[in-house]
Amino acid sequence: MKELLSKMVGQEVDVLCTGTSSLRGKVVKVEGDVLHLKDDEDNVCYVSIDKITAVWEKRNSERHPGFVFKS
Repeated sequence: MKELLSKMVGQEVDVLCTGTSSLRGKVVKVEGDVLHLKDDEDNVCYVSIDKITAVWEKRNSERHPGFVFKS
């Protein structure tokens, strides 16, 4: 995961963490085992890489990480 995230520096991503936490932001850098994300208001969030379960490139501003269940 660390190597993958390092290749995504400068990209907007959605990150899903253990539990129900999801984050969106621009990958600033990966330092040690910490992902640095910057949101739309230029606030930096620090995420422990070992807590990340999924990551993908930002698709659009309307949709957030998660799943859609159809019955």
